[in-house]
Amino acid sequence: MAASALLSGSTELTYGSVQMPRRREVPKREILPDPKFASVELAKFMNIIMLSGKKAVAERIVYGAFEQIKTKAGKDPLEVFGQAIGNVKPIVEVKSRRVGGANYQVPVEVRPVRRLALAMRWVREAAKKRGEKSMDLRLAGELLDAAEGRGGAVKKRDDTHKMAEANKAFSHFRW
Repeated sequence: MAASALLSGSTELTYGSVQMPRRREVPKREILPDPKFASVELAKFMNIIMLSGKKAVAERIVYGAFEQIKTKAGKDPLEVFGQAIGNVKPIVEVKSRRVGGANYQVPVEVRPVRRLALAMRWVREAAKKRGEKSMDLRLAGELLDAAEGRGGAVKKRDDTHKMAEANKAFSHFRW
């Protein structure tokens, strides 16, 4: 790679003998840890819970759920949260690939950053579908269930894994 390319910020990939220009890699935004528990993972979860930029509402929901976990289960809420997210993280998922006029569901391994994002999204969606009265009660219930290996989010992960297992025969289409 030429020194001028390094200075200009552009990168070039070499594929065989062909030079392929690429845009520079966009730096990841650093997310500040949440003020109460000093956890970056929890701050990311609050951002996923947040709707229409209402951070204070998202904080009230998450901290309210943590209070419920503390009173209901008598456990450390951050520990329960970590256990729940860990139990929901998918290892494999399926992606559609078009090969010779047919679409195949090809199982692919999930990158660690996407694992975390999917797990958090699935916990949020499963909590929304629960029957409790308020969102903080729903979220507390879903986190406790997920920490114990049950609940809607864990079912979603299991369904994703089953789909990947069923389509294992098409894994050679992965590229």
